[in-house]
Amino acid sequence: MALKGLYRFVRYCMIGVIGIGVKVGILTALIECAHLNYMAATVIAVEMAILHSFFWHLVWTWRDRSPGISFCAIGSRLLRFHAANGAVGFTSNLILMRFLVETLGLHYLPSNVAATAVAGLANFLLSEFFVFAPIQDRVSLRTAKQLNADA
Repeated sequence: MALKGLYRFVRYCMIGVIGIGVKVGILTALIECAHLNYMAATVIAVEMAILHSFFWHLVWTWRDRSPGISFCAIGSRLLRFHAANGAVGFTSNLILMRFLVETLGLHYLPSNVAATAVAGLANFLLSEFFVFAPIQDRVSLRTAKQLNADA
């Protein structure tokens, strides 16, 4: 089990590195080519990286928890991914970008990479235990909560 978790974390990190490239590429294009404000560009770039990561985590990182799941279940996971990882990603990126760029005067690119690194471990744990948790575990948890509420 521990080895499986390590492999999953490695896959997660690989997708994260590619996601950083997606985000930085989009961020750079939006700022340098489209002349968007760095905050607006960050919002768009982070959202695109979130969607990219969700897809690859669904089909590769947590593929063992996804065989035969319905379209509705995928939509539910996407909502949870946005609620958990997206919230952490957006919040940390926007707060840290403002701090690093405006307060410390750093360039937006290394600032963006640093902001991404801060959220990495928290996002993995949220994905492992909330977003991509085995469906039967979530059902069991929901059933346990209902039994407690009925008691």
